[in-house]
Amino acid sequence: MTRLPLCRAAELATDAPPPRWLIDSLWAERAVGILGGEPKCGKSLLALEIAVAVAAGVPCLRRFPVEHAGRVLLFAAEDSHPIVRQRLEGICAAAGISLNALDLYVITAAALRLDLTGDQERLEETVKQARPRLLVLDPFVRLHRIDENASGEVAAILSSLRRLERTYATAVLLVHHVRKGASHLRAGQALRGSSELHAWGDSNLYLRRRGTLLRLSIEHRAAAAPDDLHLALPGGDDHLSLELVDPTTASTSETPAPDAQQRIHSALEAADQPLSLQQLRTSARLRTSTLCTLLNALVADGTVRKSAAGYRLVR
Repeated sequence: MTRLPLCRAAELATDAPPPRWLIDSLWAERAVGILGGEPKCGKSLLALEIAVAVAAGVPCLRRFPVEHAGRVLLFAAEDSHPIVRQRLEGICAAAGISLNALDLYVITAAALRLDLTGDQERLEETVKQARPRLLVLDPFVRLHRIDENASGEVAAILSSLRRLERTYATAVLLVHHVRKGASHLRAGQALRGSSELHAWGDSNLYLRRRGTLLRLSIEHRAAAAPDDLHLALPGGDDHLSLELVDPTTASTSETPAPDAQQRIHSALEAADQPLSLQQLRTSARLRTSTLCTLLNALVADGTVRKSAAGYRLVR
């Protein structure tokens, strides 16, 4: 029987190779990982920001350069195709690019179950033919019917995604939720389900809401991570796109009262037709800037829909 290879510790290599990036400091090249966060905190919007940046070769969030642009495959299991397109168009408008020019493809299958061998094989064949630089799957909870706390079942799905990365040199970004009431935990520990999910990631991103801002934490397996960043949805803009902000200079006067979002929800719920911005401002008794900030967030997470007639709740 052949023994395992050995090497004296003093003979180990001393120079680690520098990290290779898909998006500088944000996502490692060919990394698999989690984009995690609380419900309705902009996870899907950030996933689309990343997808657009890689497909177009433009800096993600107008700050992080894309080192290796290329084709992106996206499966959005929760949002309708018109909503996905609307969000992509908003992100493209903020980046000054055209959606028509993007090498970005949406998987339009009605469902994708990564716990089923047949669906795993269909996904692999799709990746094999398309050869994407990045595969985005959003969200994990809609991609299976397993027990997320059963490490063996979770590990089997994650192993299939790791195989895609190793076989076809594609990065994999998996959107996932954190547990309720876990805000006191470290971001990775707060992920819902098995600890396999946190351990799997080469690059992981975590979003948490902080008033009207979103705090983005970054971690990498083989590189130092930058300090936490803060994101916001600019108010009063027809196009939704996250932007980096400095929390030390953000105006505290624009921070809404804790019940401001509920007042918007109550006003829309009581209306028998869509409400204009002015009607909502009067009903909810909010400043226009505060109202626009919250409406943009509610539209982004799918709670509210905007049309030519005004705003209404998505029931």
